[in-house]
Amino acid sequence: MNIVQLLHTCFRSILRNRMRSLLTSLGVIIGVGSVIIMVALGEGSQRAIETQMTLMGTNLLQIMPWRMTRRGGQGISWRDRNFTKRDIQKLKEESSFAQAISGIVQGATDISGSEGSAHILIQGVNPDFIIARNWNVSTGVFFEEEDLLLRNTVAVLGQSAAKSLFGEAERALGQRIRIGTVYFTVIGLLESKGANFGGNDQDDTVIIPLDTAMTRLNLSYINNIIMSVVDKKYMDAAQKEAELILRESRRIAEGTDVDFTIMNQADMIEMASETSRTLTTLLAAIAGVSLLVGGIGIMNIMLVSVTERTREIGIRMAVGGRKRDILFQFLAESVILSLMGGILGIGMAFLACRALSAAGIPTAINPLIVTGSALFAAMVGVIFGYYPALKAAKLYPIDALRYE
Repeated sequence: MNIVQLLHTCFRSILRNRMRSLLTSLGVIIGVGSVIIMVALGEGSQRAIETQMTLMGTNLLQIMPWRMTRRGGQGISWRDRNFTKRDIQKLKEESSFAQAISGIVQGATDISGSEGSAHILIQGVNPDFIIARNWNVSTGVFFEEEDLLLRNTVAVLGQSAAKSLFGEAERALGQRIRIGTVYFTVIGLLESKGANFGGNDQDDTVIIPLDTAMTRLNLSYINNIIMSVVDKKYMDAAQKEAELILRESRRIAEGTDVDFTIMNQADMIEMASETSRTLTTLLAAIAGVSLLVGGIGIMNIMLVSVTERTREIGIRMAVGGRKRDILFQFLAESVILSLMGGILGIGMAFLACRALSAAGIPTAINPLIVTGSALFAAMVGVIFGYYPALKAAKLYPIDALRYE
């Protein structure tokens, strides 16, 4: 039997019982579709995490103050020890790898504009903040060192904050806002960045000079220091150097615990990506179980088919059909059923991913996973179809012809 005859016979047998064939393939359809969807969700979330963390700044080191203390040898508590302007200045003067360094003081409070008031995050920063955070001004300008030294009451607004205070963001430039009892002039609007990794709106912020925030608004606690490194390859060296500089600035002896922690953005991205990859692999493995269930379903139906077509097998053998022809016919039927399920599963996965993307859930279909799922579906057909095909091929023609 040549390949054309084989395929013609297989498709005729499959189409003879369309509904049963579809239900037989259902397990493979669900299995293949689930694997592709789970991996697409995992890779989509991984890319979204990396994008959001990159939006926080380029090659960023975040330095946060804390102090570890032991009480009675039984517990560990973490207490803040504030950074000072001296720490920031020493980093600026002595760091070899820094592109931009900024301290940050922050606090949320009610702010009033001409069109309303809102509870908005205030951030007091150095002029280098916009470089370290990889942020651009869409309209107007960002404040400079002179504004910092003179403690000028100028502010740069995020898009969401500008809309809350002035109705339309474009109307905010040149207007005044009131923070407590102090009036600030809006000199610039930031480009929109959207939500960050934690889901908070980065555009709902008002940014003012660090010294102005500390003296006029009494935001005296420097929450953290951010440092942008000139190149990704210097991240580890920059982190070690920053630790040495801050040890000296804060008079911490070598060999003792530091009272601050430095978070490397590259490590944070890698950690988040690794977690996402592990979760994706777990979900894909769980979804892959349904492929095995689908394979068992194919084996079950093929065994039923062999029983139903025993006389047909006997007639084929009686007119010259060889055992290998019978074996290949049933094995080919099993593979075709499995492949049909795989193709329909791929189509289902593409439609589901498109619907999820339209709903705002990030997905990223991996072509290798799609190809691998199709091949795995074919392999399932071979593995679970071999035993029924072998059973059909081993029937004796006389016994098969006598079967009622």
